[in-house]
Amino acid sequence: MKNQFGIIMAGGIGSRFWPESTADMPKQFLDLLGTGTSFIQQTFNRLNKLIPSDQIYILTNERYRELIKQQLPQIIDNQIIAEPVMRNTAPAILYAAKKIQRINPDAVMLVAPSDHYIAHEDKFYENVQTAFDEATKSDKLMTLGIVPNAPKTGYGYIQFDQNGNGDIKKVLKFTEKPDLPTANRFLAQGNYLWNAGIFVWRADSILQAFKALLPEMYQIMSRNDDIYNTPLEKDFILKNFPLLQNISIDYGILEKASNVYVLPATFVWNDLGAWNAIYEQLKEKDENNVVINSDVLAENAHNNLIKTNRKKVVVKDLNDFAIVDTQDVLMIIPRADDQKVKEFTQYFDKK
Repeated sequence: MKNQFGIIMAGGIGSRFWPESTADMPKQFLDLLGTGTSFIQQTFNRLNKLIPSDQIYILTNERYRELIKQQLPQIIDNQIIAEPVMRNTAPAILYAAKKIQRINPDAVMLVAPSDHYIAHEDKFYENVQTAFDEATKSDKLMTLGIVPNAPKTGYGYIQFDQNGNGDIKKVLKFTEKPDLPTANRFLAQGNYLWNAGIFVWRADSILQAFKALLPEMYQIMSRNDDIYNTPLEKDFILKNFPLLQNISIDYGILEKASNVYVLPATFVWNDLGAWNAIYEQLKEKDENNVVINSDVLAENAHNNLIKTNRKKVVVKDLNDFAIVDTQDVLMIIPRADDQKVKEFTQYFDKK
């Protein structure tokens, strides 16, 4: 385990979970499932079963440094990799790889989102360890793919080569959020997985990929490798990080590299991308409605998501709605319109 490191991606603002999620207190720091712990705390605890706590790093924006220290008091400042400006996942992962390789040249990195739901964690540990073992002995950039159970159009897809033995498959192609006919065709074809955004690779392998495929970005971040994990790092990052291209790891590296492989995951996964995903995840726990932190009287009201701050709620003759109440905002929308939440935030931002 000395060479196994965890990177938790925690820089987003979770705009589709407004009004609960805001720029000052985004989704990853909230307890949207009513479990008593935030998403980032759940993710840290999950990774900590495989990886020592002092080898888990948090990739985030500088504005969330204090929030992370409050929610994860077991980590130290150097484990918070804070971007001075938002530059998408590729620059952030390059920054993390640079830091970690300076700590351990043989490091193998697990990169995972901070705000996804994972069940059957024993299977998660098995899958991650398989990926760790494969990346340790080879130059493969590993990703974990989710076996699709429906033609979802909100997920990216990974096409893999069906030839060859074993569970680990060579990736042929990444496809971003297809339309419904295309998603149906992917499922019928049988060699497509959902892209969960969970990656495993050696630090030196991903750095070589950056050097080959994003050379300008690599050159900027390699101007002085001696500064990483020293007091000089902060000034270097403040000066150089804003110069980096705004591009995701998928577009910048994985879609171009020839050594990307996927392991079909055996755990239960949900990216919890919007309010309807919360409803779908929790719907079996309540006979009529999904209720979180609320005292509800429901008459002829079914299939609603109701989340308040310990308030009493009366709902009558209402079906398939999301009701979310915070200190400042009350939102009542059809659950089917949860993807429009981002538009609502933009409306109020303009006022």
